[in-house]
Amino acid sequence: MAGRFAPTPSGRMHLGNAFAMLAAWLSARSRHEPIYLRIEDIDTPRVLPGADRMIMDDLTWLGLDWDGEPVYQSARQAVYDAVFERLRSLDGDALLYPCFCSRAEIRAASAPQEGDGFLVYPGTCRRLRDEDRDEVERRLAAGRRHSWRLAVPGAQEPSAFVAFDDLVYGAQSFNVGRELGDVILRRSDGLYAYQFVVTVDDLLMGVSDVVRGRDLLRSTALQIWLRGQMLRTGLGSHNLPAADPQYAHVPLLDNAAGVRLAKRERSLDLGRLREAGVRPDQVIGYCAWHMGLCEGVLERPEAMSAQQALNLFSWRKVRRHAGDVVVPGNIVEVLRAL
Repeated sequence: MAGRFAPTPSGRMHLGNAFAMLAAWLSARSRHEPIYLRIEDIDTPRVLPGADRMIMDDLTWLGLDWDGEPVYQSARQAVYDAVFERLRSLDGDALLYPCFCSRAEIRAASAPQEGDGFLVYPGTCRRLRDEDRDEVERRLAAGRRHSWRLAVPGAQEPSAFVAFDDLVYGAQSFNVGRELGDVILRRSDGLYAYQFVVTVDDLLMGVSDVVRGRDLLRSTALQIWLRGQMLRTGLGSHNLPAADPQYAHVPLLDNAAGVRLAKRERSLDLGRLREAGVRPDQVIGYCAWHMGLCEGVLERPEAMSAQQALNLFSWRKVRRHAGDVVVPGNIVEVLRAL
């Protein structure tokens, strides 16, 4: 098996990123398996120059090492192009279709999923493809701006249901037709979308241990379904662990107002914490405590190295502490007191 760090270089890592990175590292190292570093810089407009170096510096500061050279998605365009063409030709071009809808049109025709505002595409251009292929060809010939969408099974089709077992949150089941819909694989500006590139990379890099935040539970169902289509094209092998990874989604860290930490909140990024005199063992100790690793060992959080956290690690402990963590406003003082 093999794990991976997969940061987006859109800013400095924050405490929540460190929490998830530590969990990924502990999972891989507890089995004496490799963990790779993949810089997810495919969305070039969001990339902050130099953020990749800051991420690597922060990982090293925390004591979280990786195997091999970092892999940059921006250098894998030819790989993505080849896989995209494989999918386009699958089932007589039924799997992908061009979408000419604007964002405003999609918002107007869609109903958000309850609770999170996620918009499921209403299928406008899929119906156009099925009912009037000549019109689709005319629009393409005229150079109409378009993205490319993945045609997932309809909500009533048995193949729309995807189930998997998460090491933290247990049995999961999603209807990809109802809960995710026909997601974009290539944007109208030509850039490939997250769901596509992460599935390609995990499969081809041999990643079989996927650890990340619980906000991506639903995306996992889509990626499992999409991975199945890629395997059908002959990409990868059904017999390798990466064809059927194990998943662990970890709790999120929220700020004092209950809002998930984001890179735009620089007050909680590792650069600010380091400038304030916070040590790496204090960050590791805080994260390990909130993962539940100190259960039955310590009565309060204490500073510790990544190796010391590794000696305490088990997914069974994390499973018993699956609630999100609220980071107090005085986190610098909390950390420095460890």
